[in-house]
Amino acid sequence: MNGVNRKKKQLQFRYYEIPQNEPCLALLGETWVRPYGDGMECQHFHNYMEIGFCYDGVGEVILDEEEIFYSAEFFTVIPRNFPHNTESENFSVNRWEFLFIDVDAFLRDVHRDNPIYAEDLSALINNRAWAVKVSSYPQTAALIRAIMEEMRYKKEFYAESVSGMLQSLLMNIARMNHKVPGKVRKQSSGVSRVSFALHHISKHYAEELTVGELAAVSHMSETHFRRIFQQIMNMTPSDYVNLVRIQMACELMKKSADSMELVAQKCGFQSVSTFNRNFKKILGITPYQWKIHPENYEGKLLNYKISAYKGW
Repeated sequence: MNGVNRKKKQLQFRYYEIPQNEPCLALLGETWVRPYGDGMECQHFHNYMEIGFCYDGVGEVILDEEEIFYSAEFFTVIPRNFPHNTESENFSVNRWEFLFIDVDAFLRDVHRDNPIYAEDLSALINNRAWAVKVSSYPQTAALIRAIMEEMRYKKEFYAESVSGMLQSLLMNIARMNHKVPGKVRKQSSGVSRVSFALHHISKHYAEELTVGELAAVSHMSETHFRRIFQQIMNMTPSDYVNLVRIQMACELMKKSADSMELVAQKCGFQSVSTFNRNFKKILGITPYQWKIHPENYEGKLLNYKISAYKGW
């Protein structure tokens, strides 16, 4: 449609941070009335689920290797680690708004007495990407709009209200994934083959991980996996694992008073010295310096290699 070659060999990783004590991250308002896809030469993926709602405009959503035409009154559900992009027709101005949801953390909290159920439910909810008309799933669309309105105005008890609606929204998405009609993609082929490894890393970063293990979940030989991962991500599998671990360490340090030894352990580092060495390699400072003034340094994560970007 826009003359862009979509057979891309590289992905961008855009990570988001949900503010502390907020039920989700909402990107709302005039900022998101814009052309989409201009200058974007590759697909990207996120660390959280992205919910998008199109109010006005036309274009295509690219979900992995499938192109889906959208127009006003369309919504998208993009799981974490799922390659995608949005391109407005001829880079025309479109109006979208977005929610980003930490599905794993939300379900663990709701089902804290049944962690196995929470994990299975999260896998189901994150299993597929959608780009559909509001008329196909009006109840799901209504929940998305209601959550956006609560997050827009933030009236009294908005966080509690949003949390309740988020649970209903995720259950609606789980129901959608049981049926599989129409424009739905599984993470299965093309560049998205590394998504299996990315998903595995996001769930098991605190454990000891080997390249052989990541290759196995990606259904590739270790040699082939190393080559494909480097080609797509522009970094080695080990570098990416450490990037995720350092990102999680930064979030943990902001939200807790854990010792550096405990932070290192929770984020998958075998020793404090290994943690310190990798932290300084990526951010250029020690964890102790970051802990004192995180606002001065967290932006450095955004420039690690060329495939890691802070979300909009």
